[in-house]
Amino acid sequence: MNKQFFPKTILTFALALLSLPLFLALNGSETAVSAQGGEAPGSLTVLDATGKPKSLCPLKHTDVKAEISGFLSRVVVTQQFENPFKEKIEAVYTFPLPQNAAVDDMTMIIGERTVKGKILPREEAQAVYDAAKSRGQIAGLLDQERPNIFTQSVANIMPGAQVKITISYVETLKYENGAYEFVFPMVVGPRYVPGSPVSSNTTSGNGFAPDTDRVPDASRITPRAAPPEVRSGHDISLEVTLDAGVIVDSIASKTHPIDLERPDPHSARLRLKERSTIPNKDFILRYDVAGQAIQDALLTHRSEKGGFFTMILQPPERIAVQDVTPKELVFVLDTSGSMSGFPIEKAKETMKLAIDNLYPSDTFNLITFSGDTHILFPQPVPATRDNLRKAQAFLQSRAGSGGTEMMTAIKAALEPSDDQSHVRIVCFMTDGYVGNDMEIISEVQKHQNARVFSFGIGSSVNRFLLDKMAEAGRGEVEYVGLNDDGSAAARRFQERVRNPLLTDISIDWNGLPVADVYPQRIPDLFGAKPVILTGRFSGPARATIQLKGKMAGNDFVREIPVEFPETMAAHDVLASLWARARIDNLMGQDYAGLQSGTMRPDLKDTITQLGLEYRLMTQFTSFVAVEEMIVTDGGQPRRIDVPVEVPEGMNPAAVMESEGTIAQFWVGGRPAARKTVAFSNATVAGAGGSAGKATNIPVSRGVLSTTPAPTPAAAPNAVQGLSSLRPALADRQALANPEPADEVRQKVHRSVFAVVERLRKKEPLTSADEAGFIRNGKAEVQVWLTEKSDEAKAKLKELGFEVVLDAPNSKLIIGRLSIDKLEALAKLKFVKYVAPQVSR
Repeated sequence: MNKQFFPKTILTFALALLSLPLFLALNGSETAVSAQGGEAPGSLTVLDATGKPKSLCPLKHTDVKAEISGFLSRVVVTQQFENPFKEKIEAVYTFPLPQNAAVDDMTMIIGERTVKGKILPREEAQAVYDAAKSRGQIAGLLDQERPNIFTQSVANIMPGAQVKITISYVETLKYENGAYEFVFPMVVGPRYVPGSPVSSNTTSGNGFAPDTDRVPDASRITPRAAPPEVRSGHDISLEVTLDAGVIVDSIASKTHPIDLERPDPHSARLRLKERSTIPNKDFILRYDVAGQAIQDALLTHRSEKGGFFTMILQPPERIAVQDVTPKELVFVLDTSGSMSGFPIEKAKETMKLAIDNLYPSDTFNLITFSGDTHILFPQPVPATRDNLRKAQAFLQSRAGSGGTEMMTAIKAALEPSDDQSHVRIVCFMTDGYVGNDMEIISEVQKHQNARVFSFGIGSSVNRFLLDKMAEAGRGEVEYVGLNDDGSAAARRFQERVRNPLLTDISIDWNGLPVADVYPQRIPDLFGAKPVILTGRFSGPARATIQLKGKMAGNDFVREIPVEFPETMAAHDVLASLWARARIDNLMGQDYAGLQSGTMRPDLKDTITQLGLEYRLMTQFTSFVAVEEMIVTDGGQPRRIDVPVEVPEGMNPAAVMESEGTIAQFWVGGRPAARKTVAFSNATVAGAGGSAGKATNIPVSRGVLSTTPAPTPAAAPNAVQGLSSLRPALADRQALANPEPADEVRQKVHRSVFAVVERLRKKEPLTSADEAGFIRNGKAEVQVWLTEKSDEAKAKLKELGFEVVLDAPNSKLIIGRLSIDKLEALAKLKFVKYVAPQVSR
């Protein structure tokens, strides 16, 4: 290690039974230190320039470079990993990216060598990575846990060595009322995880929360935070190059100080003023364009994959109509521990202003939730002065503490709307820090007689959950930062509720050859933002389409001329954006299954194929890169998880205290008496009682805090854990086939079975049959085995199977086989499942 940066190194590890860290001065020598008594390795820290503890972290720096052109941004994220220890390590980092980003590239750089990542099915990518790690090769693996949460793993970083990972994505920027917004998230906030913990033998990650029956991947989405008063050890720099194409009136960031250059009125270059910025809050850049009126635009691309387009249609001018129709509004406030401090005060300020602006003819109610849920009135009441006073008093009495049992509040707010003749408007104010976000979105989808408006309160909120809640609830999302004007947000909410800009929107394509256009249901417009559509076209054409909708109760129609070209090499990112939109649509068809790990096989298969074809990250596809030229010495590397910052504005003492190997939630400033607290006796208000007084009914239980992480000896090997998942995967795919009596059909992927059927009928293969896994008469396949014995390997060799990858400690073998032997392969008793191996 360069001693100019660390003149004095101090290592700290927290013993499992001690509450205070133990500091050891080691005079500049570093090593990984394990806690005593069989516990997991402790936290390693150094002192920064001010003398405060700083985590000794393998992630040294993150560099972000964004290029914005019109509506599109291309962002390249470079993560610089370095091994400060005396033994080789595996670095694992959980980090956020925008929830709507199309992540289409990953590369690994070691010295002068660059290794381009391959996109593979997630299980296969994990097997390739595990095998390379076992062989001592430097390897990188990028997984998507949620659309906005990713995990980067880098294996076999040698002492003093450096490895860089670059990740690239493209996205469409948000535009409304003449202003664009670019957001780069910097930290994954702590997630509350409901449900009962499952066996530690199946834990898939090293997060502070155990996997539960409701969030089976909780340990992968809950990275451990650095202890209070300790820096995480890594920082971030960010640069943005802007070419707006039109005059930019103003450009600013309320979240971070920036250095700004303006070469001309249409463009700008900016960077964070402090290049060593702590990554503890979202970077948000807003810029206004001259005229505040967006024009219709059509971007097209056509290649061998077909034609793709993104269409941007300007919104109509707002008609000033005063809507005095009585509304039923329900306000729901998150009062959990993660909202403690500034976030809940900002939320209460915004909610107070929204309640104050109710009309006397409106009815309303107020719900708060944390570990339990409280409902102010038994049912919505008129917005009289007395009822408003009770609501304000109730609101002021709320404080942030406890877990985030959001599902109970969702049901309490939305279920009464199902049998009503009128629409209920529900306003949620939360940071969205829950692990069962997809389960919650699925619940919102069930209640079509309610409109959901979500407010994200805080510096690093869960935008995936809040965006999708509003989308599923046919409402709008608003983000209120800790420095933002709560009154302005409250006014926008009232305007949107009272006077939507355009509803019931549809497009008459007038015979144009378009298909797979997303979103399939165009959301209502509540502000002056464009309608953005992404789709495919099959050939050149010209027509005038119609944008239709309702404005202030009247029909609205606008005609737009459209021309699709014969060829268009430019704008190749449109294919990625279309595929990302289709994946998003498919995910939305089974969020509940996606949450529980039991997604419909047809949806999972389609998402996987889209990810492979368009080289995109999904829940089921991952990037993997392996350095073939450099092999390190033997032995497994020590895993070092990168700690994250507590998001700015959150009260760490009220949410989580991280001491070495133990992560423990705190309630009301005091640690929970037990490591796991079940809400079996928790209550929810609203089962009866007089107006203005909360009454209670029982709610479900949930995990408030976590047990210690398993020791390295107790934790299952990554390959073994993968092996245990694969039979379940094979079973689900086999059961999806319609003819269970056919032994071969049950044991092979449908693409492999199509080839077998062609050969049975002596028909020539088609390009669709080959599906990218047949070359020179040989099929490249993944073979899942019930046993990997010497006898089984001998049988495979006898059949002519050429082994390409034999993952240690796993029942997977990847290799090549003559296509006429596929049926015989499937009939071997020890063969569990055969899937195509698609190399890209």
